[in-house]
Amino acid sequence: MKVLIAGGAGYIGSTIASVCADAGIVPVILDSLVTGRREFAAGREFYEGDIADGLLIDRIFTEHPDIAAVVHCAALIVVPDSVDHPVGYYQANVTKSLEFVAHLLRNRCERMVFSSSASIYRANDDLTVDEDSAIDPQSPYARTKAVCEAMFADIAATQPIRVLSLRYFNPIGADPKMRTGLQLRRPSHALGKMILAQEENVPFSITGTDYPTRDGSGIRDYIHVWDLAGAHVSALTRFDAVLSGQSTSTVINLGTGTGTTVRELLDAFNSVTESPILFVDAEPRPGDVVGAYTRSDRASQFLDWQPQYSIAEGIGHSLQWAKLRNEVLAG
Repeated sequence: MKVLIAGGAGYIGSTIASVCADAGIVPVILDSLVTGRREFAAGREFYEGDIADGLLIDRIFTEHPDIAAVVHCAALIVVPDSVDHPVGYYQANVTKSLEFVAHLLRNRCERMVFSSSASIYRANDDLTVDEDSAIDPQSPYARTKAVCEAMFADIAATQPIRVLSLRYFNPIGADPKMRTGLQLRRPSHALGKMILAQEENVPFSITGTDYPTRDGSGIRDYIHVWDLAGAHVSALTRFDAVLSGQSTSTVINLGTGTGTTVRELLDAFNSVTESPILFVDAEPRPGDVVGAYTRSDRASQFLDWQPQYSIAEGIGHSLQWAKLRNEVLAG
């Protein structure tokens, strides 16, 4: 099988490409390199460009007519940035995705796996969600994902394409073989900021301390990026079975089923690292929410998939990658 991965030179996309390659699925990478890294596509079929570039999409399918499916994970993803720059986020994540799917239809691509987000949910009182939970995105970034899901479902209802949307929870870690990892030197998520605080010898800021959780800090479902990527191989190989009969689109959560607060993540970080860090309490950032974790077993049922890595292993791989990152990205 050959698969086109849009955004395949980014953190998650490059990991998906590695898992695919290890499983005998040939990845073809499309990335604008706005946030992706050319190094992450080394040794693979790579096209530099935009998902909205119709001529480029046509060229890719002409040169690779055996592409069986597309994984669409090209997007801007930083929540506070989306609050400050909503127009840019809607242009990049929604407008260009609409153009992209039009190009896929023209090239008779009938299968798309869409990288969605659990941030679109309204959490229940116990802070759990499943695929039937209410949709109530609280940031422009999250709304772009919700809009794309609805847009793709409408298109799939009458056009010759089927869409499987995978709602990601919170990825951590790196490729265990250290081929790729988080490419940003100043990340915006909690674990990345802990590593940055350690590198700069400053306290880590816990942003938001009066949420309705067991310790007041936000709660997340932290999933190892390698497990997350592995679910895509299951989605690709089981795509037709999942979307059989009259079904043209569906959604599946990808999480561990365990909620971990930011304070608990910090405790886990300090138990793994040789250089524990201090912390300070701080106000929430724009777009921050209490968070949620999945209670669904749909991924197990339909994809025959279960996460394998622990939070401690994810932290360990992130720390290992951070030591290599500057050298790899400067090479």
